Amino acid sequence: MGHDAALADYKVFDFEDGGRTFPVYRRGSGPAVIVMHEMPGLHPLVIRFADRVAAAGMTVFCPSLFGVPGKPVSRGYTLATALGVLCIRREFHVWRGDRSSPVVDWLKALSRQAHAECGGRGVGAVGMCFTGGFALAMMTDPSVVAPVLSQPSLPIPRNRPKPSAEIGLSAAELSCVKGRLADEDLSVMGLRFKSDALVPDARFETYRRELGDRFEAIELEDEDAQPAFIPPHSVLTLHLKETGPTKAAEQRVIQFFQERTGAAGDDATAGR
Repeated sequence: MGHDAALADYKVFDFEDGGRTFPVYRRGSGPAVIVMHEMPGLHPLVIRFADRVAAAGMTVFCPSLFGVPGKPVSRGYTLATALGVLCIRREFHVWRGDRSSPVVDWLKALSRQAHAECGGRGVGAVGMCFTGGFALAMMTDPSVVAPVLSQPSLPIPRNRPKPSAEIGLSAAELSCVKGRLADEDLSVMGLRFKSDALVPDARFETYRRELGDRFEAIELEDEDAQPAFIPPHSVLTLHLKETGPTKAAEQRVIQFFQERTGAAGDDATAGR
């Protein structure tokens, strides 16, 4: 799949807010879901997931935050992009876990616009890997009602003897999220492979402790993963099998978006 072919069914526009501008690829109809790509960029397997969300009755918005849109994933491409992104400190807080990254403000503005244009009960959002935790931080905006954290890898521990339990939110942001979960009967989904060193046990323990039964965790075994050039990590893309637990996880995420945004219809139960 070439760069152009991967995004042939998408319309692209530039979205600007707060002095930041990124291209956004859009497809589908119905309530909005923002699909934030993993490292190294908006590659064809991320687009495949977005296609499936659109086919399930929702409008997908895929911002391109780094990398080359549509370029297939590879080891060299991933390494080169990662090294470049680590230098963009003004957009991403890679090492700090006590606050969200500045780019989250731009993502929340995109969510507000998407909700205004597409309607529904609110917006779904999924982050993957480098962007994995952004969906939780976006929940400080009232437009976001269905956050999914797929292999949330930030903050990256640096000079620390233990894996990071931090989740990339300030105390005020976390308090806002917890208040919305209780007041609006909302919930959060998290996905990871149990062996994934980039998503340590301690991080998921923090989600469980802070969010309680409002946190729905899907944790997978190595044998559930599609073989790839890296160890099990990318639940919804690189390591997704078309049968078995990873496929069930993908289907549960799409169902979660349908239920929460209203794409499943007024008679659907919200369910936690």
